[in-house]
Order: sequence, then C-alpha cells, then structure tokens
Amino acid sequence: MSDRAERHIVLVRDAMKAPLLGREEEYGLARRWTEQRDEHAMHQLVHAHMRLAIAIARRFRSYGLPMSDLVQEANIGLLEAAARFQTAHDVRFSTYATWWIRAAIQDYVLRNWSIVRGGTSSGQKALFFNLRRMRTRLERAGGATPPPREAMHGAIARSLGVNPVEVARMDARLSGPDLSLNAPLQAGEEDGGARLDQLAAADPLPDEQASMEIDGERRRRWLWRALAALNEREIRIIKARRLNEESETLETLGARLGISKERVRQIESRALEKLRVALTQGPDVPRGAFGPI
Repeated sequence: MSDRAERHIVLVRDAMKAPLLGREEEYGLARRWTEQRDEHAMHQLVHAHMRLAIAIARRFRSYGLPMSDLVQEANIGLLEAAARFQTAHDVRFSTYATWWIRAAIQDYVLRNWSIVRGGTSSGQKALFFNLRRMRTRLERAGGATPPPREAMHGAIARSLGVNPVEVARMDARLSGPDLSLNAPLQAGEEDGGARLDQLAAADPLPDEQASMEIDGERRRRWLWRALAALNEREIRIIKARRLNEESETLETLGARLGISKERVRQIESRALEKLRVALTQGPDVPRGAFGPI
C-alpha cells in the first residue's frame, strides 16, 4: 500500500473518531475563532466536521478521481468555510461548510476530470454535475421504451436553463474518456497509423498552394502595370487609401496634400475608375480576376 493511501486511511479513521459537537459547543468554538482568532478553537471546529467533508467527497467517486484527492479538496473547502464563517450568519456551521466543501470538490473535478477545460459558467457546471442523474431518471421514467435522446436533451435543457446543443455536447463528453491523438487507430498495432493521421489538414493542398502563388504573382504584376496609368498624386492617394495595411482617412490625406477631404475623395474616385479600365482592358486579364477595388 502506498504512503498516500495509508495517510488517507489514517485521516478517515481519525475523522470518524472525532466527537460530534452540540449546537452550543459549536457556537462557542465559532465565537472564540471569529472574535478572538483562537486557532485552537478553529482546529477543533474543523476536526469535528471532517467526517462531513469525507461524506461529501464520497458522492463524487463516480468521476474516476482518487478518493484521497477528493478528500483533500474537501478539507480545503472545510478550512475555507471556517475562515469565512461568522456567528451572525445564524446557521449551523455544518450547513455553511457544506456549500464550501462541495464548491471546492466541484472545482477540482472540473479541473482534473478531462484534459479539456469545461464548466466555465454556472449553467455549464450545473449541467456537468446533473446531466447523468437527470438522464438516468428520464430513462427510468420511460420504462422499457426510454424517450429519444433529443427529447431527453430538450427536457434537461429546459430544467437547467441551458441550450439543448450544450446538453448534447456535454453528453458526448461524458459518454467516453479522453483519447490521445497519438494513440494507434487499433489497439496493439503501433504501425497502423495514429488518430492524428485521420485529422483533416487546414492548409491547402500542394497544387492549390502553387496555383494561389502563381495567380497572386500575376495579379500583382497586373496591378502595378495598371498603376502606371495614374499620375503621382493619384498613386499616392490609392496607396494610402487602398494598398496599405492601415487605410488613411480622407481628412488626414487632405491635410498632408494641402487639399480638402472632398477633393481627396474625388481624386480617389477618378483614380479607381482609371484602374478598372486599365485592369479590364489589359492583355490576358480574365474577367472578374480582381473584383471591386
């Protein structure tokens, strides 16, 4: 047995031996901690409620995570509850601590259950932790003929206030474990290819890349040839307005050229018309090669 497992067993045994606190005793320890910062009182309060933390942690065993880790996270939530508890809350410490313990465990499960981060919103968290239970209940209610999956997803979505698409995605995630892209397609066959080989490439095919490069170079030559039909000021305006990564405003160009922005707009419009004529009447220029400039 590993040291980790042994420590877990000792922790559980120690928690089960801790005496239960009466309401007045619990209130007195809480007051000593919150008002006097008596750490001994805080440790007594926490120690007496460790069995509560363990009991809540056991409810999350179905997610396949080590029980010792779940208990550790439960204890973290218990300590957080003790640090924040106020006697003015007028509730039993166990009631207050339950919320913090569950929140700590749920956060741990969401962080470690899958390599894909999920459950970032409150609705998604509720869906993650309630989907299996609600799906099982609906299947049992249907008897020998359970309702269609789409109908179950719709009912769960309405109950939790989420989109049915989110329910379907979460159901798919919960239906199987994470799979490595480097894993072989067939178990035991290392040379049979990996799952990564089956993914569609986002890049164009080699012949498409070559065609794009050739066409791009032809378009660039046609464009620079057409620019020869413009005068110097028209070229400056077209470059600043259409060919640079960040287009300059009419007002900025007008100030730099010493003319009004309306005059810049007129020159630009005239230059664009010249370019259209030059591009469409040039040698071997296919119709629609450039589209609107």
